Amino acid sequence: MRKAFVLTLVIAACILAAACRKTGTGTTEKPEVPTVSWWLVGGDSAELAECVRLMSDYTEQQIGVRFEIKISGWGDQQQRFTTIINSGEYFDLMFDDLSDYSQRVAQGAFADLTDLVKTASPKLWSLIPQDIWTGVKIKGRLYAVPTWKDSAITQWVIWDHRYVTKYNIDITKTDLPSMDRYFRAIKAGEGQRFYPFRIANGASYQPFRNYDTLSAGLAPMGMNLNDSGYKVVFTLEQSDVREIFDYMHRWYKDGIINPDAAVSVEDFKGQIFMTAQGWPGADAVWEAQQGVEQYDIHQFVGPNLSTDSIQGSLNSISANSRYKAESLKLLELANIDPVFRDMLAYGIEGRHFAYVTRPSGSRPGVIKKINTNWPLSAYQQATFFSMSTTDDQDPDQWQKVRENDASAKPSPILGFSLDRSTILNELTNCRQVWDRYGKELLSGTSDPAVVIPQIKRDLEVVGFNKVLVEAQRQVDEFLKTK
Repeated sequence: MRKAFVLTLVIAACILAAACRKTGTGTTEKPEVPTVSWWLVGGDSAELAECVRLMSDYTEQQIGVRFEIKISGWGDQQQRFTTIINSGEYFDLMFDDLSDYSQRVAQGAFADLTDLVKTASPKLWSLIPQDIWTGVKIKGRLYAVPTWKDSAITQWVIWDHRYVTKYNIDITKTDLPSMDRYFRAIKAGEGQRFYPFRIANGASYQPFRNYDTLSAGLAPMGMNLNDSGYKVVFTLEQSDVREIFDYMHRWYKDGIINPDAAVSVEDFKGQIFMTAQGWPGADAVWEAQQGVEQYDIHQFVGPNLSTDSIQGSLNSISANSRYKAESLKLLELANIDPVFRDMLAYGIEGRHFAYVTRPSGSRPGVIKKINTNWPLSAYQQATFFSMSTTDDQDPDQWQKVRENDASAKPSPILGFSLDRSTILNELTNCRQVWDRYGKELLSGTSDPAVVIPQIKRDLEVVGFNKVLVEAQRQVDEFLKTK
């Protein structure tokens, strides 16, 4: 009887609790808030998890979604993310780029967002230009949200103004004979131990500037953007590319380029000459980074819009995600809300930065960094155009980038991504060959007359001709649908 009495009390308590929840009296259970897991690349810090919790309080208030950030280091990102995908480890969002995007789509790793992006995140769909969306399509379908930023390829030559004045340099002359003349004058004037073109880690004078590399991640294969015949070629043998390699090797031998250019990973400061991807007004950024008082800059490539340039930063949603719509809502908020955008880019207000001018509605403001230890990289997250500028930047910087993108010339095969499924092994082996030779060739260390034929032989052994033929077939098929 006592057991029966206790059971009756338990049942009554359950009925009463349910009634309280239904009527709004007593204690109510809070429904579970979706938490989106987001893999990014960068550094980590002891405070990151706490900061993300604070950001999640904001996103929960705005869209009813929380998130957590998981970090892969820069050195092992490709292998780490591949392991996560192949092992079936759960995630919702993942940063990706052209290196593996199309291959992972072919694996079925990423969700098809073509229809969902329009219904779950209509403001995101409207914000990003159609050419940018086109650049991430695979066979006409969307499997990623592009990070709309400096999405067009625009390369600049960057000269320290002191040397421009001292050696009477015309920065608009970017042809190789002119560059050769300027470098040699500086070398003669500054001494044997002075390197006018100081580079690290196999950098170069943009040899593939005129080529669309078909999102294959293999520099020796590409299509000249100005070729009306749309021929896929071995780029290293093309006259414009070969000329750059010949000059680079000459500069290396003559001490214009530093002798450790192929192997140095040093982050040089105070460069007197550089080339870089940028935009009008980016000289202020380079001056701050290099500690140079004044740079004179001149655009010598682009702006060109290609699949490769657009796919430099993507965020994809796992095909197995339980929160596909919620992931899109999170990305939408990051793209349209300057307050959340600034959190991702700069950290927590009052701890990492302070507002000089607060955002107003969808209009970003101006911030002052309090410290520089924020470990996340802004280029992976969302558009630059909702992000506040820092107080040492041109306040119109992002507007200039936006205008630069709008003026870009689209590649004739914009939206083409190589389907690697039938040539995956060959393409992987070709990449390994290029990795063996690339840095020394690009930096001028190797003699192109010797090493390019060797690269070609080694590539052909592992199936480069098959890759070339298949790429051409796919380009031809793509053009038929345009």
